[in-house]
Amino acid sequence: MTLRQAQGPHPSEDPADLDRQNPEAEIALRAEAFRNWGRWGEDDVLGTLNFIDDGIRRAAAALVREGRPISLSQPFDTDGPQKGWRRRTNPVHTMTDTGTDAERGNQGFPHGIGGADDVIAMPLQCSTQWDGLGHIFDHGYAWNGRRAGDVVTSDGDLVTGIEHAASVIVSRGVLLDVGRHLSPETGELADGHAVTVADLEACAAAQGVEVRRGDIVLVRTGAYTRARRDGWGDYAGGPAPGLSLTTAGWLHRTEIAAIATDTWGFEVRPNEFDVPAFQPLHQVVIPNMGLTIGEMWDLDELAEACAAAGRWEFLLSAPPLPITGAVGSPVNPVALL
Repeated sequence: MTLRQAQGPHPSEDPADLDRQNPEAEIALRAEAFRNWGRWGEDDVLGTLNFIDDGIRRAAAALVREGRPISLSQPFDTDGPQKGWRRRTNPVHTMTDTGTDAERGNQGFPHGIGGADDVIAMPLQCSTQWDGLGHIFDHGYAWNGRRAGDVVTSDGDLVTGIEHAASVIVSRGVLLDVGRHLSPETGELADGHAVTVADLEACAAAQGVEVRRGDIVLVRTGAYTRARRDGWGDYAGGPAPGLSLTTAGWLHRTEIAAIATDTWGFEVRPNEFDVPAFQPLHQVVIPNMGLTIGEMWDLDELAEACAAAGRWEFLLSAPPLPITGAVGSPVNPVALL
């Protein structure tokens, strides 16, 4: 299938209308309604990142007033959030040359020069990261209607590898601090809180910011704030605030380029069904909509800076590492205010 499919009944944006006994039907309804297959041609490898153009980048650059850079990355170290689920571990950092070696003169270098070297081993999605378009499939299909087995093999993502986005993800960033908007006293949403379209739109209105085509939207829930204060607990894979499945239509019609949150899994957990379900919003937006998703971003300093400045838009640079054939990538996103 290569033709864009955006027809059929318009799914409800009210979580109360979800049939909580039938995730298959609710996912399929949204997958068909918001499918972008063929929208940018049969050979497309970028999905909604196509919404970012040079004009949008020029306008985003003009948002830099102070020249203040803010890193939005969590640390990459052995004290990270991962618990080993599906072989996702925290980074293992090993020194291969040290100052001790240099002091002892056993490195084999002439005239007293010494040095240090190191190596790191880690899953590509163990801390702040992007989900690439080859990360999630829907009934055996990958982004743009390709067979999943034709896209990702033991050699990696042969079609939509994350390297294609290496020079693309620079745009206007918009922070929606839903945690502070809905819970002004704590700035933190409770685990299991499903962020709705109404929540997103009310937060944007309260902040006086408009979400536009080509934006990279950052949604702060306060989940990382809580984990940093109280310990990781079940941050990785456990209950968490996040986007409701019913936000799929908003993600589609706003024509944003990408979205990232401060949570492990982007969408609300537990997922919104009374029967077994797993990451249904991922299943709609990555393989069907072509949306790039970021997870485990640190949005706290940015939120404080935006609140102090009274503006919630900025230049955002968040390129992935160009790891050939990868379906995700670590990233150190930088917001420039």
